[in-house]
Amino acid sequence: QLVDSGGGLVQPGGSLRLSCAASGITLDYYGIVWFRQAPGKEREGILCSPSVTEPTYYAESVTGRFTFSRDKSKNTVYMQMNSLLPEDTGVYYCAAGGPFAGGSSLSEYLREAEWNYWGQGTQVTVTS
Repeated sequence: QLVDSGGGLVQPGGSLRLSCAASGITLDYYGIVWFRQAPGKEREGILCSPSVTEPTYYAESVTGRFTFSRDKSKNTVYMQMNSLLPEDTGVYYCAAGGPFAGGSSLSEYLREAEWNYWGQGTQVTVTS
């Protein structure tokens, strides 16, 4: 029900926009999280939009470089990734659940929230 796309091969300093398109559910009714998993590493939550009325929380590693947005008309969410670094390489997944409220940090939502719908992932490779 969630389809991730937009990944690719990019040089350091470049940009990509990842998309997560939904069918069967309306994304504006859900909290959204983007995860990534780098080779040989654990999955990392990099941003969370708990609901359309709550602020978006970003991991420190992507703050100021990645931006989350929603397009209700397309039932799609996006993650704009700028100033990409080699350490941004990995498979990126979106997930939906909730919606959620009352939290105060990304780590709290990652720890407490349940994500019921998952995209299949899209590969991002940052290399020169």
